[in-house]
Parts: sequence; structure tokens; C-alpha cells
Amino acid sequence: MDIKETFRLALNHYQDGNFQQAENICKEILNVQIDNADALHLLGIIYYQLDDYDSAIEYIKKALQFSPAEADAYYNLGNALEAKGQIDEAITCYQKALEFDTNFAEAYNNLGHCFYDRGQLDDAITCYQKALRLNPKYPEAYNNLGYALHDKGQLDEAITCYQKALELDPNFAEAYTNMGLVFQDKGQLDEAISCYQKALQIDPDFAEAYNNLGHCFYLQQGHVDEAMTYFQKALQVNPNSAEAHWNMSLALLLQGNFKQGWKEYEWRWKLKRFRQRNFSQPLWEGSDIAGRTILLHAEQGLGDTIQFIRYAPMVAQHGAKVIVECQRELMSLLKYTDGVQEVIAYGDPLPDFDVHCPLLSLPLVFGTTLDSIPAKIPYITVDPASGKKWKDKVLHDDSKLKIGLAWAGSAKEEKLRHRSCPLDMFYPLARLDNTTFYSLQKGDASKQVKNPPEGMKLIDYTEEINDFSDTAAFIENLDLIISVDTAVAHLAGALGRPIWTLLPFAVDSRWLLNREDSPWYPTMRLFRQSSPGDWETIIASLLNNLQKYRSYTG
Repeated sequence: MDIKETFRLALNHYQDGNFQQAENICKEILNVQIDNADALHLLGIIYYQLDDYDSAIEYIKKALQFSPAEADAYYNLGNALEAKGQIDEAITCYQKALEFDTNFAEAYNNLGHCFYDRGQLDDAITCYQKALRLNPKYPEAYNNLGYALHDKGQLDEAITCYQKALELDPNFAEAYTNMGLVFQDKGQLDEAISCYQKALQIDPDFAEAYNNLGHCFYLQQGHVDEAMTYFQKALQVNPNSAEAHWNMSLALLLQGNFKQGWKEYEWRWKLKRFRQRNFSQPLWEGSDIAGRTILLHAEQGLGDTIQFIRYAPMVAQHGAKVIVECQRELMSLLKYTDGVQEVIAYGDPLPDFDVHCPLLSLPLVFGTTLDSIPAKIPYITVDPASGKKWKDKVLHDDSKLKIGLAWAGSAKEEKLRHRSCPLDMFYPLARLDNTTFYSLQKGDASKQVKNPPEGMKLIDYTEEINDFSDTAAFIENLDLIISVDTAVAHLAGALGRPIWTLLPFAVDSRWLLNREDSPWYPTMRLFRQSSPGDWETIIASLLNNLQKYRSYTG
């Protein structure tokens, strides 16, 4: 057998996509020459193409035993390890490949992938930039660099990278979709829609583009039925698209279809932005837990925890000891929740428990429908000592109406910035006489309190608010709360206090469609934008309703 000629034949078959023939020839070579590194390496590449990553790793490692200075082999081994999710080992292989070939642009690119997966954005960006210095005509590296820059918040720079990728490869559908995501985050919906449509022209089976188009063009414009059509198209193309299932869940919940919506909501654990907890104890799905201990763990924002802690008493009624793990800011508040026997903060050592359940999976466990939402309020009570402290704070205020005001969510949630309304937009309310406003605003937006609308009596005690227990006690001593969609609104609703919640045009699914009330919070009234960014109309409606409210309350 002419080994070189035979291997060349195997390589030709591989390049033509004839993997079975190539595999057979490589094995014939190995029967004659067991240490043939080229045949071992090619077999590994073939198995990688066939998604048999374990075999790929096995054969490429054997090839490296006989030829340990092969940059290509380390690169391909890195690819297989990365596909297996063994990121640290893949990084080692890519770095080894670069030791043997410092001009290996693809190795830098894939090393960037691994750093990106580990959340090391700066290291990923450096790798992509090195790849592009070595190969300026590398559209995949421009695409990946754009992705990392997007995550860093450098939106214009990300768009430039995607544009360069598309100059090099006009049929790069993924680059169009990624660029659409950036435009969407910039609020440029028409440009985003155009990008998704171009991606679908190139690849009509691109599930992600269908999903993003539905989310951007329809769901954010309130056309939920049409949005669902696009999500369904995405799922027809890729039934395992977690993003499409997730968006479908939000659309279903927005429509009030809780039965199907909560099932779809469980797909969140397939998304990187949701961190699923890996406990040795089983997930509780409704089985008998009498006499056992269950850990209920918060998983998303502060408002979500406040909203869904309402299920703790229902869990306790099953005869279980209920332990709650939550954000540290909520510990002092939640310890007064019925049915909760112990509260611990994220990061603290966990006590012994038998089963666990994420808070936002409880509606599914209990089969919650629109008509069976547990809305007995208050389900959170105030620490008596805090209550007296804040009662004394407002005791001497003889205003006819004392209103708590929160106008912004967390500055960390950049994608939710459309929920915030600048304080100066509330200037029409300053004309209300005999009315005192009290700031409930924390975080960066609290600085706006130093320049309130002219004529508005706005008092700021927020430096004395140490946690949500203080906020709850403060709310208890006010006549009305006005808040944008933030944790303050949930807290007021959970306490059973009158709460007027100001919603953006693109609402969260919990607020449903076309309602002024909330089945989650009986004392809540909803004020909705009629078009994106239209706070003026909401504030005008607030003024009109406040004038009526003052008359009604005497």
C-alpha cells in the first residue's frame, strides 16, 4: 500500500463530503500503520463533522501522541472540546496551536469564542482583533467581534463590525440578524426589521431571524397574534429554539393563556441569561411534601420575587417547612410572609432541604390560570418597629394627599430603560395643591430629586431607607403610590396599598393586554402608553385622575 497516495484518496473523499469512504480508508491505513498521525487526525475531523465528539477527541489525541507539534491537530481538538462544552480544555488546545503557529487566525477566533462563553469579554475582543490583524478579510471574526462589543454596550462599534462582515460576505445571514439585535437595543426598530428580513431572504429557514422579527416588529408594537405567527415559524424550522419558546411563553401569558404559557415559560432554563441551579435534591413538581423541607429560590428581579412569594403560604399548606432564598435586600421583608419559616440570602450557606423549586415555576406547579391567581392581600406585612418609625416621619404632614413616587427602574437593566420616566416629566402634577410627594426612588435616578419640577413639594427620605422592609413601612404610611414598572409597584400591590402603575407601550407579560386593573394586585390601577415613549399622555391622565381621586377620598 502506498500510504501517502491512499491518504490523499481519503482526504479527497472527505473534501467531497464522502465521510464514510474517507473513514474506511483511514482505518485501512491504520491497520497497516497504527501510528499514522495523518490518518488518526483525519478520522478525528470526520467524527467531529458527524457530531461524534468523544471519538473525535480520542483520535486527535492519538494523533498528537505520534506528532505532538501539530498546530492544526490542537486546533481541531479544541473545536471538539469546545463542542463538548469543555471550555477550559479547549482554551488550552487553542493556545497550544498558537504556540506552534503564531499566525493562526482561526485559532485566535475560536479562542475568542471560549473567552466569550466564560464571560471574559475583554479577552474575547483581544482575540478577535488579533485574528483580524492576521486576516483582515475574515467575516466570521468581524461578526464575533461585533457580538462581543454589543455585550460590552459598544453598540455603534458593533454595527460597524457587522457591516464589515457583510461587505466581505453579503450572504452572511447571521451577521444581518446580529446587527438587527443591536438596532433593536438602540430603539431603531425599522432598521432592525430590515436586517431580519434580509437575513430571511438569504436563509428562509433561519429560526432566530423569525423569532427576532416577531419580537421586534410585532410584540413590541402590541400585535401579539402576528408575533406568535413568527414564533411558530421559528419553531417549525427549529422545534428546540429556546428563544422562540421563551418569546412564545411571554406572548401566551400576555394574552392570558396561562395554561400553555407557564409550560412554555420553563424553556427559560435553556437560555444563557437564566442560571439554573444544580441541586442534588429533586425539583418539586407538586408531589406530596408533608413533613419535608422545601427550598424556594428567587431567580430573577426584586419585583419578581415580591410578586411570586405569594405562593409560599400555598406551599406551606402542603405540610412542608418552607425556606426561602432571596436577594439580600429582601430578607428583612420576606421573613414576615405567611408560611415562610426561614429566609436566607444568595451566597449564604444553605440549610438542609429535601426538594427545591424556583419561585417562577410555582404558577405551573399549582396550575394557575387567569381565574385562580392567588391574590389575597396583603401577603407581605410590615415590621412593627419600622412601621412606627415611618409613621412618625409623616405624622406632622397635614397635606390632603401624601403620594409616594418612583420614576425609574435599575440602571443596571439597560434593556429595560424604556420603563423609566424622567422626574421632570411629572411637572403637571405640581399644580395639585395641598399635596405632598415623597420620593421612593433609589439608585442613580434618585439624583433627579435635587431638581424637582417647579412648584412640586417633593420630600426625600431615601437615605434613611436601608432595605425593602423600610420601603414597605414607608408605603404603609402614604395615601397613594405612583410608580413605573419596578419593584416599588409590586411591593405596594403586595401590601394592598393603592398603587397606580405607569406602563410603557411594550408591557411585561404579567400586565396582560388592554386592562386598567391587574388580577395579581387588586389595589393596582394601570396607566398604559398609547405609543412608544409617550409619557406625556400618561401624566395628563394621572393629573385628571388625581383630581378626581382627591374629591373621592374627601
